[in-house]
Amino acid sequence: MLDKIKSHISKVSSFSAQTGEELESFRIKYLGKKGILADMFEQFKNTPNEQKKETGQKLNNLKQLIQEKYNIFKTSLSASSEKIQESDLTKPAFPIYSGSRHPVSIVRKEIIDIFSRLGFTVSEGPEIEDDNHVFTKLNFAPEHPARDMQDTFYIKRQSYEDSSPEDILLRTHTSSVQVRVMERQQPPIRTISPGRVFRNEAISARAHCIFHQVEGLYIDENVSFADLKQTLLFFSREMFGKETRIRLRPSYFPFTEPSAEMDVSCKICGGKGCNICKYTGWLEILGCGMVHPNVLEACGIDSKKYTGFAFGMGIERLAMLKYQINDLRLYFENDIRFLEQFKAAF
Repeated sequence: MLDKIKSHISKVSSFSAQTGEELESFRIKYLGKKGILADMFEQFKNTPNEQKKETGQKLNNLKQLIQEKYNIFKTSLSASSEKIQESDLTKPAFPIYSGSRHPVSIVRKEIIDIFSRLGFTVSEGPEIEDDNHVFTKLNFAPEHPARDMQDTFYIKRQSYEDSSPEDILLRTHTSSVQVRVMERQQPPIRTISPGRVFRNEAISARAHCIFHQVEGLYIDENVSFADLKQTLLFFSREMFGKETRIRLRPSYFPFTEPSAEMDVSCKICGGKGCNICKYTGWLEILGCGMVHPNVLEACGIDSKKYTGFAFGMGIERLAMLKYQINDLRLYFENDIRFLEQFKAAF
C-alpha cells in the first residue's frame, strides 16, 4: 500500500495539463467516485492496525497533493481562457476609422427637428408613383410641360399623346405624399414629407437628376399667408442663424394660389455676390403658397371650410448654403475627402 501511494505521489507531482480536457481526465482518474483515491481509501480499511497511522498520513498527503495540483491548473487554464476571450480574433489587422453621416442626412435631420418643434409630423410615401398622385390631384393640366418626357422619368406610360392616371413614373416631388395624407386624413393636418425625387435634368454644379426634398403641408380652419410667412421665417433663422433675412417673390405653381418663391440672404458670400447666388446676394431655397382649392376638393377636403399652406425645398440646396459647398455634384460622388469634413457635424 505504501509503495502504491509513493508511486502515485511521484506521478501526480510530475503531472502537467495543457488543456481543460487533460485536467478533467486527471480529476476523474484520481478524484472521481470510482477513481484511484476512492479505491485506495477503500483498501485502507484492510490495512493492519500497526501500519494504519503511517499509511493514513501518506494517503492524506496524496489526497492533498492531488487537490492542490488540480486547483493550480484549473486557475491557470481559466485565466488563459479569459485572456483569449478578451481578444477579438475577428478584428481586422488594420485600424478601421469611424465614418460620418452624409451632409444630406445631417441637414434632413435638422430640418425635421426644426419643424417638429412647430408640431409637424413626418410622412413618407413610395418613390414609384402614378400620374394621379404626382400630377392630376395636384391640379396639373393634362398639357402641363412637367408631364413631358423631358422632365419626368416614366416607367410605364399608357399613351405618349395624353396623360393617363395609370401612368407609372418616378415621383418628381414629394407632394405626392401630401396627396396620400389628405386622402386618408381630415384636417387639421400638419406634416412634412422628406424623400428622394427624380427629374430628367442635365447634371451640373447647380442641378442633378436625383435630389432630396422636404415638403410641408398645414391645413386647418382660418390658415392664412401670414401663417406661412412666419413659419418659414422661423425655419430660416433656426437653420441659418438669427440674422438671416428672407424675401418672397410672386410665382406660379399649379397646386398653390397665391404662390411664391422664397429667398434667403446668401450665407456663402454674405450678400456680396457669388456664383451660387448668381451675384445677387440672395439664394432661392423653396417654393410655397396657399393650397389650391382644387387640390383640397380632389383629395376630399371641403375647400369652403378649410384653407392651408404648402412649401417645398431641396435639401442639397440648403446644405450648400449651410456648409458653403459650391458644387451639387459633390453629394453624389462619394469622395472620402469631401465626406470626412462632416464627422463633427452631428
